[in-house]
Amino acid sequence: MNKLLILTALLGAGSFCQDIRAEVKLPQIISDGMVVQRDRPLTLWGTADPGESVTVRVVKGKSATVTADSLGRWRAELPALKTGKTYTLTVADKTVSNVAVGDVLLCSGQSNMELPVSRVTDMFADEVMEYRNPAIRQFLVPKEFDFDGERSDLSPTSWKSVDDDVMGFSALAYFTAKALNSRTGLPVGIINASWGGTPVESWISETAMSHYPYYLNQKAVYSSEAYRTALKEQEWRNYQAWNSVIDAADPGLAGAAKYYSPALDDSDWQETDLFSTSWASDGMTPANGSHWFRKTVDIDASHAGKAATLRLGCIVDADSVWVNGRLVGFTTYQYPPRIYPIPEGLLKEGANTITVRLISQNGAPHFVPEKPYKIIFGDRPYAVYGRTYPDEISLEGLWRYRKGAPMPAGPAMMFYCYMPCVLYNAMIAPVISYPVCGTVWYQGESNVSRSNQYPALLETMIADWRKASGNAGMPFYIVELADFLHESDRGGRAAWQTMRERQAQVADETPGVSLIRNSDLGEWNDIHPLDKKTLGNRVAEKILSENNNRPF
Repeated sequence: MNKLLILTALLGAGSFCQDIRAEVKLPQIISDGMVVQRDRPLTLWGTADPGESVTVRVVKGKSATVTADSLGRWRAELPALKTGKTYTLTVADKTVSNVAVGDVLLCSGQSNMELPVSRVTDMFADEVMEYRNPAIRQFLVPKEFDFDGERSDLSPTSWKSVDDDVMGFSALAYFTAKALNSRTGLPVGIINASWGGTPVESWISETAMSHYPYYLNQKAVYSSEAYRTALKEQEWRNYQAWNSVIDAADPGLAGAAKYYSPALDDSDWQETDLFSTSWASDGMTPANGSHWFRKTVDIDASHAGKAATLRLGCIVDADSVWVNGRLVGFTTYQYPPRIYPIPEGLLKEGANTITVRLISQNGAPHFVPEKPYKIIFGDRPYAVYGRTYPDEISLEGLWRYRKGAPMPAGPAMMFYCYMPCVLYNAMIAPVISYPVCGTVWYQGESNVSRSNQYPALLETMIADWRKASGNAGMPFYIVELADFLHESDRGGRAAWQTMRERQAQVADETPGVSLIRNSDLGEWNDIHPLDKKTLGNRVAEKILSENNNRPF
């Protein structure tokens, strides 16, 4: 009998189909290394065949059997696990190991929540390097958006402990968790769902946004994937055209004498202080395009040939950097600190040339003052503020300057993650039912220009998340915006202060919502202030103080 006849016979008998079952699946967040909230029922969920029985068991403990509904969804609850212990769970044929019982926080917002530990090492490197604790764990939600609806699960991700990936932890969440653990001695789990630059409306469900037709219509404009793709393709062509022109028109790149060449005679270039902005405009409008800077640095025999780290503060907007004619690094936007490794053998005894090509796309180009500008030798790439070391060479002071290619402003970019509801759909809906002891929310910078709308939107989001979580009283901890902008920018500073007042208004008017003071920890020249430790300690202290009189 041929294979087709055998298969037909099996299908006719019904045995072939009846023995095939859909795999019981767990969501990404229910996985090895997870932390579950103490004093709460152990809640697990997933998918299977409609009507299939799924048995959930704690090894050497309780078990429960549930039946998948008509859509294949199932949900099970077991009694709370013993605080501070570690467990193994089985779900059907799957095993979930190293399950810790402690406190879990949902940490969300924009870049100041997203900011990783790696970005605050200039202030806390020694402490971070010396501290390891497998009881502090982070579940990093992938940065994705969805215009079509609420997702039931995330793209592949996993729980990681401080031992696994401390540099990838949210810095604020890390210091909050560390402070909580030091006080309670218990494991702390962080669900990190954050994305830089995103406004509050991106984090609210479409159902909750029904009273805001403007935002729903804004989302609807971009609801077609084909339309979004076409816009991105055109955007890419716009940038290709702009970049091809600036490169072709820049004498430092296209000319015979490359401006990054150490052999170039730059004696006729203009001298300028690194922090001067006399070159940055025509007196009224910003000087978009390319700008070249060169500095000669003397290296003594004891440091010649050694590997080092080049620190160039922060630069508005983009840069490429050469050392003795070799490209050592580049950055495409203004916020990241410039930390470029200089390989062994590149620096020589005597004169060495540092060349920076600064690209201004929009706004006022400049080197951000009060940041580290230096060459650092040894295995210490961080630059502790207010301190200098023998193995450092300052790069502040006079540089030589020449304009490259003057350009119109760079093409605009569309960020679909900024659209209403799309982050709730992709990043919050899949995890919102996971029991937590509270939510820490650090966001608002992107809503400063619309601060009059913020209280209603934030209150809507809080109610939305509480309802979806099944915890009507879930505590929220709103982090106050840090102080920002130079004292001469009175209008900008006033706008930020108004936003802080709006945040305080929500905390005052909404039960179970607290404001965490942060304005005093700001840096006028950085929208991402480094001191996330003091802030994390404040968040932890607020969480602990508000739970003195009830189980926590």
